[in-house]
Amino acid sequence: MNPILRNIIAVIAGAFGGGAINMALIMVSGSVIPPPEGADITTMEGLKASMHLMEPKHFLMPFLAHALGTYSGAMITAAVAANHKMKFALGIGAWFLIGGIINIILLPSPLWFTPTDLILAYIPMAYLGGKEITKRIKPKETV
Repeated sequence: MNPILRNIIAVIAGAFGGGAINMALIMVSGSVIPPPEGADITTMEGLKASMHLMEPKHFLMPFLAHALGTYSGAMITAAVAANHKMKFALGIGAWFLIGGIINIILLPSPLWFTPTDLILAYIPMAYLGGKEITKRIKPKETV
């Protein structure tokens, strides 16, 4: 397969795969850690209005969704990419970071969560995902 086409497919697969993991974790988060009494987490407006009721435990699942979605997206991208695997994995991290910044703008969160999420959940996780795949797929040296 043409390497350029394969790299395009890698980025699309990583973005969709990581996004699916992210959304799956967000969808189950309410059953893992129930929302506060009276909080409507089904709409963006409800989330904004309920944010003052949230405790630190309520931010664990969103952080994991962002981190694991980015990690898995980077792994998928690095596994499928024809070359420059780490660069494409980090590109997925940047893509998800942009999404995280937009999310912070649209849905203000506590001051402690914003830097934690933006600094730890995206680029470092993309690096770890890319590193895991490049470590596994390294060409074997001949003696």
